[in-house]
Amino acid sequence: MVAVTGFRLPPDRRAELAALLTDGVRFGAEYPSAADYLAVSPRLNGSGDEAADHEFDLRMLHYLTGGESSNPYWDIVAPAITVGDGRRRTITGGAPAGSARLGYAQTVLQAAYAYAVPAPETLTWVATVCAGRPILEIGAGRGYWAHQLARRGLEVVAADSQPPQWQDNPSFPAVSGLPVAWHPIAHPDELAGEWSGSVLLLCWPPGWGAPMASRALATFRAAGGTDLIYIGEPRGGRTGDDAFFEMLGAGWQLAGADPDFVSWWNLRDRAEHWTVRTGPAAR
Repeated sequence: MVAVTGFRLPPDRRAELAALLTDGVRFGAEYPSAADYLAVSPRLNGSGDEAADHEFDLRMLHYLTGGESSNPYWDIVAPAITVGDGRRRTITGGAPAGSARLGYAQTVLQAAYAYAVPAPETLTWVATVCAGRPILEIGAGRGYWAHQLARRGLEVVAADSQPPQWQDNPSFPAVSGLPVAWHPIAHPDELAGEWSGSVLLLCWPPGWGAPMASRALATFRAAGGTDLIYIGEPRGGRTGDDAFFEMLGAGWQLAGADPDFVSWWNLRDRAEHWTVRTGPAAR
C-alpha cells in the first residue's frame, strides 16, 4: 500500500507558491527543474489515482522550490513507496509497474539530489556499519548522500572526478534554485591520507565499462582499507565495471545488506557492506 498523507501546506506557503505559478517567467528562471516538471508531467500517464498524483506534484513543487526539509528527496518520495514481497521497499506511486509520469519525476529528482534514495533507515544503517569511522565517498556527484550523512554527525570526505562546483557535471547539471553541491566535493587527485582508516562509500559508481569503481577499490585496498559500502545494482546492471565485481569476488566477502533500502521500481540497486576476506580463501 502507498501511504496517503493528506499533504498540506500552511496558507502563507500556498500563497507564495500561487504567486510563483502565476508568474511563469519568474518561475522558469528561478526554479527550472520544478517548472519543467509541472509543464511536462500532466501530459504523461500517471498512477491512475488523480489525488495521489496531485499530492506528489505538490510535494515536487514545494521541495524543488526551497520548501523547508532536512531531506527533501526523501520527503518527496516517501509517500509513494510500496512494500512488496520480502519487505522490499520500492517507489511505485501506487502503480506496480510505475508510470511515465513517475519515470519523469525520477529523472528530475536524480539530477537534483542523487541516483540512490537516502532513506532515514539506510542512513542509520550506514552509520552503524561505520561505527565511528570516517567515510570516504568516491563518485559523490552533487554530494547529497555526503550531506545527509554529515547531518547525522558522521565525518565525510566526498570526491568526484567532476566536482560540480568547479566544472560541468553532465549527470548533475547546475540549475537555478538548487545547490550546485550539497557538500564540499574534492577531486580524487587531492586525496592522500583520506584513503586510510575510512570506510569507502561507492554510491552508484558508473557502469557500462567505466573503470571508476575498480580503480577506487584498488586504491582503497592498497591503502589498507577493509570496509566497503556499495550502493548500486548487481553485476550486469547500470553500476560498477566488471573488474570491480571480479575484485569483490576474489578478495572481499559480503558482510551484510540494508533490509530497509528504498529503490525506484525500475531499478535493482541495494545497499551492501563488504569486508576484506581473510584466511586461506583470500587471494
